[in-house]
Amino acid sequence: MIKEFRDFLLRGNLVELAVAFVMGLAFAALITSFVNDLIMPIVAMIIGKPDFSGLTFTINDAVFRYGAFVTAAITFVSTAAAIFFFVVKPMDALTSRRPQREEEPIAEEERRHQELLAALEGLRR
Repeated sequence: MIKEFRDFLLRGNLVELAVAFVMGLAFAALITSFVNDLIMPIVAMIIGKPDFSGLTFTINDAVFRYGAFVTAAITFVSTAAAIFFFVVKPMDALTSRRPQREEEPIAEEERRHQELLAALEGLRR
């Protein structure tokens, strides 16, 4: 049982997942810093405040903290824009420059086998 557990822990997928998780956390910290330290000061220059958490209104002793929502919405939009413009678009540009791998031609016999399998699958339904 211990050998199986060791094999489970050292399986490639689990290690890759752990690395991806750690990289995701580091990337999230980077994007959070980018938004808080670079984008929100620009928002503060334009609007006057970098943080709207103090904005509230009260109805019958119920306090509505709409400012926190506004701050979260600005942070979300800024984070999404940062990821789109600094990660997604550059990665799309890099992948479009790579030569596309051409599909290997399928042998005639293999093509017939695939057609027969598709026909049998259609009969099963």
